Amino acid sequence: MNYIIYHLIRIVLSGFFKVFNRLEVIGFHNVPKKGGFIVAANHVSYLDPPVIGVALRRRPIFIAKEGLFRIPIIGRFVKSFSFPLNRNKPQPSTIKEAVCRLKKGGIVVLFPEGSRSPDGSMLDPKRGVGLIASISEAPVVPALIEGTDIALPVGARFIRPAKIRIKFGNYFKVDRKESGKHFQERVSREIMERIKELKETI
Repeated sequence: MNYIIYHLIRIVLSGFFKVFNRLEVIGFHNVPKKGGFIVAANHVSYLDPPVIGVALRRRPIFIAKEGLFRIPIIGRFVKSFSFPLNRNKPQPSTIKEAVCRLKKGGIVVLFPEGSRSPDGSMLDPKRGVGLIASISEAPVVPALIEGTDIALPVGARFIRPAKIRIKFGNYFKVDRKESGKHFQERVSREIMERIKELKETI
């Protein structure tokens, strides 16, 4: 998708979310102005990716489950903003792609829980976000999304006029004094805790 089309879509979505869902963005000053970084957010609705895309002023890339790429029409749209992940058997190529984009100065949006929470509560994080953060050494920006689960809950077909809010926390970098699976799991848990802490400060 070229630059002009992307920004037209962003303008339309931004206007829609601000009017229909009273979108509020808090803490944008915590987002790095340049260079590659990870945005790690909770996941409660299919609206989460477009809401983050609108809140960020640079074009991000998402990691989406493979099944979405096979849906007619929607698949082509998803492909423009994402690269695929096999959630049952994650491929090293997915991790390599994410790290490569970060090293080149891109923004990669990750949902540590791996899937949408069915009831709005935060799930235990998967190891992937810790793996990507530790290998890339890119800054991690925790983000809390609220209201998308009401605006478009699991199973709903239409968007409701519920208020949506996203808050960006202070970014941090992973100290790579350690490595290995347990270290990556610990990093994932730390990232999830920072997302949870944002809920207490709103």
